[in-house]
Amino acid sequence: MCGIVGFYTPNSDFGDKIQSNIERMMDKIIHRGPDASGVWVEPGNRCLVMGHRRLSIIDLTETGSQPMISHSRRYVISYNGEIYNTDTLLDELHRAGYTERMFGTSDTEILLEAIDRFGIKETLVMCKGMFAFALYDREENTLTLARDRIGEKPLYYGEVEGNFVFASELGAIRAFEGFSNEFNSDCIADYLKHGYVPAPQTIYRDIYKLEPGCSLKIKCEVNKWCQYEPFTYWDIEAVAARGQASKFTGSRAEAAEVLEGLLTRSVKQQMISDVPLGAFLSSGIDSATIVALMQSQSVNPVRTFTIGFEEEAFNEADDAAKIARRIGTEHTELYATRQDAIDSIPLMSKMFGEPFADSSQIPTYLVSKLTRKHVTVALSGDAGDELFAGYRDYTGVNNIYKKIKNIPVPMRKLGGNLMRAFPGRSERADEIRAHGTLLAASDEVDLYRRTYETWKGLDHLIGKAVILDRDPKKTGRTCIYDTIECGYLKGDVIHTAMLMNMKMYLPDDILTKVDRTAMAVSLETRIPLLDPDVVEFAWTLPIEHLREGNTGKMVLRDILYKYVDKSLMDRPKHGFSVPVSEWLREGELHDWAADLLNSDSINRLEILDRVNVTNLWNDYVSGGPWRKQIWHILMLYDWLRENI
Repeated sequence: MCGIVGFYTPNSDFGDKIQSNIERMMDKIIHRGPDASGVWVEPGNRCLVMGHRRLSIIDLTETGSQPMISHSRRYVISYNGEIYNTDTLLDELHRAGYTERMFGTSDTEILLEAIDRFGIKETLVMCKGMFAFALYDREENTLTLARDRIGEKPLYYGEVEGNFVFASELGAIRAFEGFSNEFNSDCIADYLKHGYVPAPQTIYRDIYKLEPGCSLKIKCEVNKWCQYEPFTYWDIEAVAARGQASKFTGSRAEAAEVLEGLLTRSVKQQMISDVPLGAFLSSGIDSATIVALMQSQSVNPVRTFTIGFEEEAFNEADDAAKIARRIGTEHTELYATRQDAIDSIPLMSKMFGEPFADSSQIPTYLVSKLTRKHVTVALSGDAGDELFAGYRDYTGVNNIYKKIKNIPVPMRKLGGNLMRAFPGRSERADEIRAHGTLLAASDEVDLYRRTYETWKGLDHLIGKAVILDRDPKKTGRTCIYDTIECGYLKGDVIHTAMLMNMKMYLPDDILTKVDRTAMAVSLETRIPLLDPDVVEFAWTLPIEHLREGNTGKMVLRDILYKYVDKSLMDRPKHGFSVPVSEWLREGELHDWAADLLNSDSINRLEILDRVNVTNLWNDYVSGGPWRKQIWHILMLYDWLRENI
């Protein structure tokens, strides 16, 4: 696990600034790779520069150092991540007549040699792993960026004063000399709805996120650079379409047997490490399943880690400890205090590089910090809810659709718009407007989008500087929800919601949160549930194998109950969250929030309406239901205070 940075500049006068720029960029990601660093400047071409910060996991020797050049000396790579099926890649290389002797045992070298022999597109399709890399082709003078299938590893790119720049984090791009890219107010409305800036946009104009399953090529010509269109080598929509077209026809018990085999193999591959390894363990189905499969393949107790809170409603530590004892792990837990949370909040804006408002970022950071004291790699149970229909709101949105689906769309829109225009600023008025927003939905995709977004009925909070009109013809922006074409899921609300979460919420929220908080403390995280074979099999499963009444992840539970007593798991789900409402309504966190909301320098930007935000805050402090909305505002304001 590492961090990458680099740039191509067509500016012939930039030569004496190369070293200072690459060093500043690399300094901003030292937490991603504290063990070593390296720089490549193309000989004879002082314009293409690649930097690398290394967190040594596989092959701890110098033979794993980067940037790395291929045996043929045609390609140079700066790579972040892990390829889990390197044995398969090696077999393919040998079958293709590859006879070179490897210098070391790193997955970087195997990846690079596979690209040299098979090409980028073919190698990307063969790879199973999490990664983001920059590859320079010295013959064609092209730079290719690529990102893994689901988006576990980040990669940002864009233009700064005519230069093409890329990095694992936004902070490194900001460190490039001359960075003055405008604050992207066009994305604020989407941020407020979701709590993050949806890909491919970022908080800065002309800087973008490379989307999951994509690669992008840049032609590094003399005195200019040309960007090619992104190439999609893997698409979750295509996977969903294939899976639903050929559904698994066996029983749920048979599905669990197949899934257990796939997961066991995935866990085994992801346990390979030359440094100490452990796992996050909450009281939930997903992490317990991963830990159980880890322990079943380990002769020694697996190291597991849990975070707890004094507030009982948010505390998973006791239940996690019982699961750990049943599985037989070496378990460590830490109880976080209100002060721990307060101390971590100012770190978030730098950690994420742009506004990010999933409040579970706090416990994820704290458990990562605890874990890093003991191990360098941790397996995680993330993605179970998205793959196996675990979210409780799937049932809710399905019930809503059943009630409105037979009402003609024009009538729904008319009634919904009338309700959305309901006057007043009371809680009841806000509730009516929110219901109107749902009623006006045109189809399943639109309904789930409206259910998922948290800004329903609160457009009066938007200030003069923010564009609300999301018409791409007017704003130049598109929302990924608008690109989903899932006619093959017509009427299947739950699978539609799952697909939408896989396309946007999982990579832009969950995986972003895990990567940034863990890498902030130099901890590598791995997610076995996102193995491509597991993902593709999950999309063949019918709803009856996923949900039973209001309970989700049934096929995953069937696996877990072989290792852990059902009685230990059958309890209300806590969710990995913190008592934000209690902390904000009184004490030091309250004072921090009030100070942010009253900041003259931020309010002068007119991003949000000061009076209406103050009214919402006062209502929230008095017991109003605006926790998510207030947190979205606070994380936006905290980022603005640090960066604008």
